[in-house]
Amino acid sequence: MGMIFDETYRPFFESVQTTGLTGQSFPTCDVTLSAVATRTGKRAEAYRGRASGRLAEFESCAGADSVQKMLQDKPDFVCVATPDDRHFAAAKTALEAGCHVIIEKPSVLTLDELDQLQQIATEKNVLAKVVYHKLLDPDHKKLRTLVVDGQLNHVNNGYCTLLEPKSISGGQFAEWIKGRNPGTYVAVHYIKLIDFTFGGKLKSVTCTGQRGLVGPADGPTWDSTQLRLIYEYEDQREAAFDIHTSWVTPDNFPGYVEQEVQFRFDNGLWNGHSRKRGIECTIEGETPFTKKISMNNHYNGEFLEPWNERSQRGYGVEVIERFAREVAHVELGGPVEERGQRLKEISAYDYNDLSADRQVVAAVQAMEAILERHAAGTPDSVAYLNTDEGGLVLYSPGSVKPEILYKGQV
Repeated sequence: MGMIFDETYRPFFESVQTTGLTGQSFPTCDVTLSAVATRTGKRAEAYRGRASGRLAEFESCAGADSVQKMLQDKPDFVCVATPDDRHFAAAKTALEAGCHVIIEKPSVLTLDELDQLQQIATEKNVLAKVVYHKLLDPDHKKLRTLVVDGQLNHVNNGYCTLLEPKSISGGQFAEWIKGRNPGTYVAVHYIKLIDFTFGGKLKSVTCTGQRGLVGPADGPTWDSTQLRLIYEYEDQREAAFDIHTSWVTPDNFPGYVEQEVQFRFDNGLWNGHSRKRGIECTIEGETPFTKKISMNNHYNGEFLEPWNERSQRGYGVEVIERFAREVAHVELGGPVEERGQRLKEISAYDYNDLSADRQVVAAVQAMEAILERHAAGTPDSVAYLNTDEGGLVLYSPGSVKPEILYKGQV
């Protein structure tokens, strides 16, 4: 129930509590936040007070077994919005209980974990999905539209950067970033954007980074990372994508985040800069600290509508609502005997199904393995995919034999 809950899940549940969920294939249905699972329960209780009158009463489950307690309420679907290295255990427990599950990005950190979740979801006949809300960013949707429509032809290379202020690593996420890196946390947005928008086969992964600000200079906690992915396409041509991420940008930086992409095509160039998409605002005594000069009103914003109703909307909220609609379609969208067919239909969506997350998880697993070797004194490792040795194979300088990170084909 941290930042992600407050920015996306909370406004969805508060809104749908009033309006209900409607769709062409299913009747209007109620979607109620029935229970939450946290370690201490403090945030849940604080939110319960703030949400009085906007939400029905929900159960707050706390402690080491909070997920198991929450599942006793028999929810229809479960949202996993924990730190990324805790996704797998919670998702596995929820799937085993027969719940539909949606997981914040990255879905999991290894291909073995992904295999397990997919298998359980198949056995239990439920949906297993992952949230990449930036795929719903209007800029990213327009990019994909031009690619699918053949107006931008054959990507040659790309560069992406996402920078966050020090308050992210030093305050908001200080508790869980030890031994972690900003690449896994935020670069994964762009890994998915590249993988989903351009297709192709991921061939290799390399990565380096910097340490010393949020942790020891010789430790496993990273300030910033520089990731490179090589993809191969059907015509045998390759494209290189560089993704740079950091969470130690000075706090007086004018934007909440700096997000920039550039992709070069045979016949064109796409430049996107989310911090400079048109809005800058200065308020005396507040910007750029309590409020930022540059804001992204597309992702998530609070608005007073012309008819004087307050709302919170944006693509960060839309992606949660979309998942609820997918669940409603499976469970309520027709005769019970046709549920399997509807489940198969919704599971085929490659923007959010775990079955379509394999190359992204492979990139994340490779990046973490490379950084782990780097922290141990061996930088410059390279991971290759789908070789004769295995599906994900790590080659390190000075080692005669490669390390097999994943045996099966990615």
